[in-house]
Amino acid sequence: MTGARRLSRITTACLVSAALIGGAVLLPSHPGVRAGSLLTAYDASKAAAVGPDLAGVPHRHDDPATKNALSRGGEVTAATVDPTSRQEAAASAAYVARERALPDPRLTTVPVMQRRRRVPQDRYAMAGGCYTLAAPNGRYVARTAGAGLATATRRRDAEPFTFRATDLGTYLLFGTASDFVGSTGTGAPATLAAAPSPATEWTTRETRRGFVLTVGQGRHLSLTRGTVTVSARAVPFRLTRTPGCTAYPESQVNVSGRPHAGVTPYQEVRGYVDAHTHGQAWEFLGGRVHCGKPWDAYGPAYALTDCFDHTITGGKGAALEAFLSNEPTHDPVGWPTFRDWPAPNSLTHEGTYYKWMERSWRAGQRVFVNLLVENNKLCEIYPLKRNSCDDMDSLRLQAKDMYELQDYVDAQYGGPGKGWYRIVTSPWQARKVVNAGKLAVVMGIETSLPFGCTYKRLPLLGDQPACTTAQIDAGLDEMRALGVRQMELVNKFDNALSGIAGDNGATGAVVDAANFLETGSYWDMRHCEPADGESADRAQFAAPDITAGQQDALFGAVGQLFGLAGVGALPLYGPPAHCNTRGLTTLGAHLVDRLMAKHMLIDPDHMSVKARNSLLSQLEAGRYPGVLSSHSWSTPDAYPRIYELGGFVAPYAGDSTGFVEKWRRHLGWADPRYYFGFGYGADMNGLGAQGNPRGPQAADPVTYPFTGFNGVTVDRQRAGQRVYDINVDGVAQYGQYADWIEDIAQVAGPEGPALEDDMMRGAEAYLQTWERAEGIAPDPCRNPELRMGVAKFEKAARPGTPVRTLMRRVGQPWQRLGSRFTYCAGPAAQEVRMSVRISARGRVLAVRRR
Repeated sequence: MTGARRLSRITTACLVSAALIGGAVLLPSHPGVRAGSLLTAYDASKAAAVGPDLAGVPHRHDDPATKNALSRGGEVTAATVDPTSRQEAAASAAYVARERALPDPRLTTVPVMQRRRRVPQDRYAMAGGCYTLAAPNGRYVARTAGAGLATATRRRDAEPFTFRATDLGTYLLFGTASDFVGSTGTGAPATLAAAPSPATEWTTRETRRGFVLTVGQGRHLSLTRGTVTVSARAVPFRLTRTPGCTAYPESQVNVSGRPHAGVTPYQEVRGYVDAHTHGQAWEFLGGRVHCGKPWDAYGPAYALTDCFDHTITGGKGAALEAFLSNEPTHDPVGWPTFRDWPAPNSLTHEGTYYKWMERSWRAGQRVFVNLLVENNKLCEIYPLKRNSCDDMDSLRLQAKDMYELQDYVDAQYGGPGKGWYRIVTSPWQARKVVNAGKLAVVMGIETSLPFGCTYKRLPLLGDQPACTTAQIDAGLDEMRALGVRQMELVNKFDNALSGIAGDNGATGAVVDAANFLETGSYWDMRHCEPADGESADRAQFAAPDITAGQQDALFGAVGQLFGLAGVGALPLYGPPAHCNTRGLTTLGAHLVDRLMAKHMLIDPDHMSVKARNSLLSQLEAGRYPGVLSSHSWSTPDAYPRIYELGGFVAPYAGDSTGFVEKWRRHLGWADPRYYFGFGYGADMNGLGAQGNPRGPQAADPVTYPFTGFNGVTVDRQRAGQRVYDINVDGVAQYGQYADWIEDIAQVAGPEGPALEDDMMRGAEAYLQTWERAEGIAPDPCRNPELRMGVAKFEKAARPGTPVRTLMRRVGQPWQRLGSRFTYCAGPAAQEVRMSVRISARGRVLAVRRR
């Protein structure tokens, strides 16, 4: 621990010592949370972290303790846990409690989508609506007795159509008999088809007399001598809202109440943050490993289907799914029954369908980090594929998918920019999106060979990297142009940038074999005795199998099933603990420099302890705060250093019980120089097992419906014929994170309100770390050494200054409530609170001393 950090903690400890004497004084944030109970919980979480390995027993992938471990990236091997003392941890927890007592920002609500008018206001506004179609001659499109189309003179005889958007301004016209208006060719009568197809997709164009509907090239819905036809002649139709439509099949959200939003675009935000999920993993490993996808133009019946090799065998030939879930067979039917999937241990099935993500957003999530992911060698091994196995090709494809999903969500909610899924590329943009009540989506990278940076170990020549600094620079520029703002340097293989933490058990043996195929070398894991007793890489044991409840097991399972089980003679590793001797390379250090120069968020997860320590030392030397651990694949020695830099930590979500213990432990690492909030890394979609249910017999189950953040009502979610209950199903799919938040509050008991507070502050903490990565200094109230004189502050904050410029001059505000920012100026002994009033356009209006 640095001297400055220790001095800061000692000072803080002195300030709160009276509250800690005897461990019985109430902390100021929430009734029922006592200093003594926090210390007891902290001690218990430390004991839980080291307990399983004190006797030298390895973690197992099928042990829930692995999924819920404080560190997924290392093994716990001795009694000493981390460099933080009990008193320092208590002082940090007390600081967080005081922070919770600060005023919350004022919030408002916004509609999910714009109000639907009787006549659509533009070509995007009819999405999801029910309308009749009338031609200029006053005749309506109607249904005939023979299930065809005709015309009618009376509006009450007109067929009501649901306009289901397939793209921006393009729709399926869904009839009351669950059929689709279609075309068989120019000059032919319009048809009613049983299933959607390109021949049933109608693109709209607005004219002064109504909307022209076009299918294909130059074919328009028309009336020819009283018959509904498809013609080269464009006829504008007047659309009028009406009742009586048949609802298009879709997963429900089951959250009522309007989403919360800020009262200004630049104020402090509230919302949950998922810092690590793979929303486009349906494309990775060749595109045939993952079953289903997050959206389809034709809806859930087409998006939520099983893989071909699962379906053709009736669920009995799904080798990878059976291997991972420990279930020999499964029902391959997805929508609408969902009998066997999605489920917490089903790692090959889609979990982030867009309506399920909508549920989480509606319940309070406001930041979603989507990591582009690939592993070329395991992609090559898997026998079925439709996509390139090249890491960078896959990342490009997944980035393209993210923008297509954004367009699709926009299409469902009223047009460009109207949807709730908004890809952001700066903290300023993200803050504006969140305060508009939408979900800020950050693009990141987690791949084994970024920019082609593998290496080959050659006899006599040693390691030969396959990339250069120029390639790294060009690749990073390309990814940044695509929108990437968060990055891990490694995933499963050692590469030319860094060593990795590795996996253990059978997964480790298989991925190690794949590492050999890729690089010509196995992991150089050697016995080590870390100073803190627990900060080592994954111990290399020969576990007998891979079973249910795993974390990150998919890669190892692919290798074990499809060609790596008997590759060569694996090395004989010594007794644990194990540390990878491969650290941060010169090329890796160059990439870190470039990431800092481009103000990107750097995630040290999956790196070897040696590499991660070098990376953190490099960030400390550069005083760079843009660092976060997104899913518990760092080790306990790193977490205090991340907080000290001004970074952010989001532990792996896992089971609700395990997550609460992680939260308690992380409270003891909070740094009083920075705003504190807490997030989670779901790691959903093929890589990480999700939270298991606690069971309906739990003493404190989630009771439905429950009241979510800002008064929304959350009921059990229905998807097709399936109804999900967190008590029974666990986190079966992404929509259940709304319920999981309630579950962790139940598990926390009297500390539940405090935990919920910290989770709702998570989005703000993430954005403040990102702002600091952009070069904004931390706030001078929490950092007295950064304060400027009052007169100098008033000059820097003169009227007309834009918010971003203000922050570049004077740092982050201590509070940003509505249209007022609060700063501190002057020496600590004569502190002056400065109130800066901001205009609706985001410029300084006035500065006054409080």
